[in-house]
Amino acid sequence: MQSKDLLVTIVMPARNEEKNIASAIDDTISTFKDFGLRGEIVVVDDGSTDSTSLLVKRRMEENPGLIRMINHSNSQGIGASFRDGVKEARGDIVCMLPADNENDPQEILRYVELFDHVDVVVPFVINKNVRLKWRILLSFIYRGIINSTFQTSLNYTNGTVLYRKSLLNELDNIRRGFFYQTDILIRLVKRGYLFAEVPYRLRERKQGKSKAITLSALREVVGGYLRLVKDIYFKRKTKGFASDSLSAKRCKIL
Repeated sequence: MQSKDLLVTIVMPARNEEKNIASAIDDTISTFKDFGLRGEIVVVDDGSTDSTSLLVKRRMEENPGLIRMINHSNSQGIGASFRDGVKEARGDIVCMLPADNENDPQEILRYVELFDHVDVVVPFVINKNVRLKWRILLSFIYRGIINSTFQTSLNYTNGTVLYRKSLLNELDNIRRGFFYQTDILIRLVKRGYLFAEVPYRLRERKQGKSKAITLSALREVVGGYLRLVKDIYFKRKTKGFASDSLSAKRCKIL
């Protein structure tokens, strides 16, 4: 199946994003139309205590069949939200776009056509100046640790990655917290899946504060990192490629 025929699922984790959720949904729907994509949105309300869920329901009524919602009674983390969204996804391609609307859907969905050639599309930020200097430094250190530990050369591992859904179905587990994206990427890259890195521009966040840099998030990252080291270097590797992946087809040809 060619990329133009693939269904794209946007998993949209949301926790107390009443100021941003409506515009995040609207921008995604507009991008589907602009690029002629078949798409759907799965919003995961991660224990919001504001009007997030109500605003999503309104958009669902206005766009029947295009939007669905999963509700967590208590916050379970962005990784758990992504995991549950993947389970609900009907698409051939899955991408996480946060409900804070910091990420322009056009910046990542323009690359869907690359799925004629790869199984994963990994964006890296080119306008880092929209973030605070201390966060840029932290990201630099984080990337250095990840790449040196796992012998990779990825430019960014926490972005709005596009995945062929069958690859995610093959994973044993998805981390609950903020390390989940790095965890998935390293596992897939080390297994040899075809991927492409692409430039990506972030918006400047207008409403609310990022929930990524907290003490609990740091603890989860450290724990996830140690588990990933154990799995990559000390566990027997037996799994091959997902049967419908381009990586599997390429290996058969070679």
